[in-house]
Amino acid sequence: MPYVSEMLGVAVLIFVAVATSRLALSWLNLRHLERAGQHVPAELAGEVDAERLRKINAYTTERARFGLLRSALSSALTAYLVFGGALGWYDAWVSQRGGGFVTSGVMFFAGLLLLGAVAEAPFQLYADFRIEQRHGFNRQSVSLWWSDWLKSTALSLVLSSALLAGALFLVRTAPNTWWIWVTVLISSVSLLLTFVSPYLIEPLFNKLEPLEVEGLSDRIRAMTEKAGVHVGRVLKLDASRRSSHSNAYFTGLGRVKRVVIFDTLLAQMSHAQVLAVLAHELGHWKKHHILVRMLVMQIVLIVGAYVAFVLAQSSALPGLVGLSTASFAARMLILMLAASALTFPLTPLMSAWSRRDEREADRFAVDLHGHPHDLADALAKLGTENLSNLHPHPLYAAFYYSHPPLVERIGALRALAL
Repeated sequence: MPYVSEMLGVAVLIFVAVATSRLALSWLNLRHLERAGQHVPAELAGEVDAERLRKINAYTTERARFGLLRSALSSALTAYLVFGGALGWYDAWVSQRGGGFVTSGVMFFAGLLLLGAVAEAPFQLYADFRIEQRHGFNRQSVSLWWSDWLKSTALSLVLSSALLAGALFLVRTAPNTWWIWVTVLISSVSLLLTFVSPYLIEPLFNKLEPLEVEGLSDRIRAMTEKAGVHVGRVLKLDASRRSSHSNAYFTGLGRVKRVVIFDTLLAQMSHAQVLAVLAHELGHWKKHHILVRMLVMQIVLIVGAYVAFVLAQSSALPGLVGLSTASFAARMLILMLAASALTFPLTPLMSAWSRRDEREADRFAVDLHGHPHDLADALAKLGTENLSNLHPHPLYAAFYYSHPPLVERIGALRALAL
């Protein structure tokens, strides 16, 4: 028991340290905005006036404060479930319901997924119908929101349960090599979803129709063919049913891609700016950013599966959360939580890698499209229309920003035009 208590103490200390660090970074970012957010950066002088700056600061501040509250409550709930005895009670309750190894494991994780979705719903409702609506972004009705929630929750439960059932079946039938076969299963399902999602899942939530804007489709195809990428279809997505936020992206694997453009983006930008945004997205494909990331994730997956295979057998593992025994499913959950906490210091490294890729895609877009100001102006419009934070704290941005801060990014693009 003293050994179990010591392990529990170390685990709690690590959990508190990570949770506190996350809250501290968010608070630091909020305080920085309150102190430094009263001036318009020179790079955005033509896009942002005093009224727009006031709106940006109001939106960013409200989201940041709500995010702090949300994160604090989430950490407290997680701490209670993991260290307060709820995990042991829940694990025993699932085991008492009967069923075999696979059935009990699926019940264990499906119950947690459903609990998470239900607990998250009030926060998302408030975010969408108070914060987003107050600042002019939310356009969806309550009935549409609940329809999306029910469909996404049901889809998540069905897909996750099927994947879990397959993984647990492999664990039971190949106890000494399951980490290999589970990796193959997860990779195969992920690849399959990449193919079928645009055709089976996306249409459940959005209407996709051919882009019928005179001249734009032809210009998109000409640009992509110049880059050596064949576009099968150019589609418009009805994002405006839910929000005025905008985006555009490519889907598909291999040489043939589909282009998806939010109708809100079309309403906000000129054709040249839309082409510049798509050229940036095309840069990620041509520079193999997505392929490299997929390969790295496969390596992480197989290493993680092997580590889980080794550690799941340890009799000391339940002691991390103050338990003397735990089912296989509970052991997997403990390992996932431990991995999340222990890899937190790697967050800035992953973010820096992503920002490097974004800069490279920006340079590719300039070379392909030929007009640095088009992409700079498009990003300025995206950032200001979406009320993005113009004054992130450098440490917060280093930790969490997958893209370079807007002002830095625009400045770098305009420097290329000199």
